[in-house]
Amino acid sequence: MAFAGNNNQLTSRALSVLRIVSAYLLIQHGSAKLLGFPHVAYFDNLQLMSMLGAAGILELFGGALLLLGLFTRPVAFVLSGLLAFAYFIGHASKGFVLSPMLNGGESAVLFCFVFLFLAAAGGGAWGLDALRASRK
Repeated sequence: MAFAGNNNQLTSRALSVLRIVSAYLLIQHGSAKLLGFPHVAYFDNLQLMSMLGAAGILELFGGALLLLGLFTRPVAFVLSGLLAFAYFIGHASKGFVLSPMLNGGESAVLFCFVFLFLAAAGGGAWGLDALRASRK
């Protein structure tokens, strides 16, 4: 197998790419809610002190921490919980709970489990957590 010799290194880098791309996508959800960019009409006049406002804060700042790979495990755990709540509060009641495709909750479920995986596996080789660990 071509990658057999570098499997740990390749896996760690792929984990970093998963973390970075997922964080970037989540940041867009937070910035749409809080900053209006990208513009989503549903979030017009969003109150900061609301459930959606709180979710936006966690998405924007938690996503930024994940993007940097800083405090990856605890931040990913909190974000996983946030997305589980998002699914059950915002999507499950709109259709059959076990079919996210029918209730618009596919991204919430996927984010939830990606972040749960990152909470267990860590952020990979490319991040501030890895840099901090290498200096010890």
